Amino acid sequence: MPSVSTLNASDPVLLVQLSDSHLFAEADGTLLGMNTRDSLQQVIELVLAQQSRIDLVIASGDLSQDGTLESYQQFRQMSGQIDAPARWIPGNHDEPHIMAQAAVQSSLLEPVVDIGNWRITLLDSAVPGSVPGYLQDEQLQLLARALSEAPQRHHLVCFHHHPVSIGCAWMEPISLRNPEALFAVLDRFTQVRAVLWGHVHQEIDQLRNGVRLLASPSTCIQFEPRSEDFKVDTLAPGYRWLRLLPDGGLETGVERVTGFEFQVDYGSNGY
Repeated sequence: MPSVSTLNASDPVLLVQLSDSHLFAEADGTLLGMNTRDSLQQVIELVLAQQSRIDLVIASGDLSQDGTLESYQQFRQMSGQIDAPARWIPGNHDEPHIMAQAAVQSSLLEPVVDIGNWRITLLDSAVPGSVPGYLQDEQLQLLARALSEAPQRHHLVCFHHHPVSIGCAWMEPISLRNPEALFAVLDRFTQVRAVLWGHVHQEIDQLRNGVRLLASPSTCIQFEPRSEDFKVDTLAPGYRWLRLLPDGGLETGVERVTGFEFQVDYGSNGY
């Protein structure tokens, strides 16, 4: 696996976020009728067609649906088609100990990345056996330490669960349960530029105290924005790219697979 490139502080950094792939051990595993391995492959092919140089890939949780070693090995192999270093963070569907086995002899789970003029900190918001998220004290301490030790860098903070309301009533109870603790840390440091998460299977772009709050599509099924009850959207699978500029600016966009046809099967194994 490639190591993080030694970019200069004057170089922009190009990130690609792959989120919520929900892979199974079986090649024909489906989520609500969608073959998640096939949809991930199509998203990866889109990334390869659109991005000529990628400095880091961030997989922001729910890499697996069934928590099997085979599913993580498959994700590692498939995402390895992108010739760039990568980092993984767990989501509520993941099994961290199994994920760690699949990440052996790699830097996939290292939580702090210095690249260009930026520091990226990856936090674990997953709670074993729970769908909602929570940042334990050691994660908040990791964040505070990462921020305080690099005051000259611009900072991007990543985790799985959404820390703010996204207007989906059914997702409110499965958000990050202690966002006030997160923001109490972030608000102490003026060099925080953006917060990035997964979990919500939709595009979010908000601003809080000058900090960009971003969420991204899933590489499989999408959730209907602002839905009261669980509902799958008709939008195609996709990914987010982020260009981190040396002056702390951030350019970002979402790209989706074209010509993707999918009929949701609410009667099959659910989310």
